[in-house]
Amino acid sequence: MSDNSSSPERKSLPPAAQRALAEAEARRQAAAAAEAEARDKARPKEMQGPKGPEPTRYGDWERKGIASDF
Repeated sequence: MSDNSSSPERKSLPPAAQRALAEAEARRQAAAAAEAEARDKARPKEMQGPKGPEPTRYGDWERKGIASDF
């Protein structure tokens, strides 16, 4: 038995494929930068909203001890 643990050598890519890979990486980096910028924008502070966790997340509202489901 022979030991085939080493991977076969890869052929070099043609210049067009190398350019396409470089362009794809540039697009991924630009998209990641745009996503990070959108995340960093400050959201306006909610005025007179419910205290504590978001009530719609749990499917009910509670005001003055009365809970209403919707």
